[in-house]
Amino acid sequence: MQKTINSFELLKRGGIMCRMRLQPIIVPGWKNSGPDHWQSRWQAVMPHARRIEQHDWDNPCAADWISSLTASVDEARSPVLLIAHSLGCLISAALPVPLRAKVAGALLVAPADVERPDTPPSLRGFAPVPRQPLPFQSVVVASDNDPYCSLDRAMAFAADWGSRIVVIPGAGHLNADSGLADWPQGLKLLGALRRRASWRIPPPPKRIPPIPLYGL
Repeated sequence: MQKTINSFELLKRGGIMCRMRLQPIIVPGWKNSGPDHWQSRWQAVMPHARRIEQHDWDNPCAADWISSLTASVDEARSPVLLIAHSLGCLISAALPVPLRAKVAGALLVAPADVERPDTPPSLRGFAPVPRQPLPFQSVVVASDNDPYCSLDRAMAFAADWGSRIVVIPGAGHLNADSGLADWPQGLKLLGALRRRASWRIPPPPKRIPPIPLYGL
């Protein structure tokens, strides 16, 4: 319990993103993330974070979902740190190339395998899974019993994306049903990712000294 409190206090007190001038963008998956989901819990203590809103959470359109993320990244005034879950991981990996330079890093949790035979019809439009290497720091967090993506597939996605892979045994789809609560382990992964992504953050602009008014 103490670790959870300390992890959240870290976010509350300085904001690991604020200190590094990062713009966190929370990217939920299919049907959104409810109040007990770790994404929503993190958002509650990250007031500077943005959260992607989709027009239709239940019947998603790949083009529309990617467009929503594209607009949010494009509007960001600081380098972006994507915090994605499930289907949100796929649209993060499908971000248009010109905007990838604005992304400092991505935490990609439980990517959905929309190429599996039992994929719901409403999600098949997201296939094929984007497999191009990502030009920013990224971590894929997967489980060995995720019903929506086998561990072998998650590891293959991570290899293609050039992502670090972290496996949490028995965590299912790493959602509210997984009993993660505030998910302190995830916060530690986020902090480590932020440190590795810091090279993409430009230095603050030099202060321009005021022009003296003497003699005017």
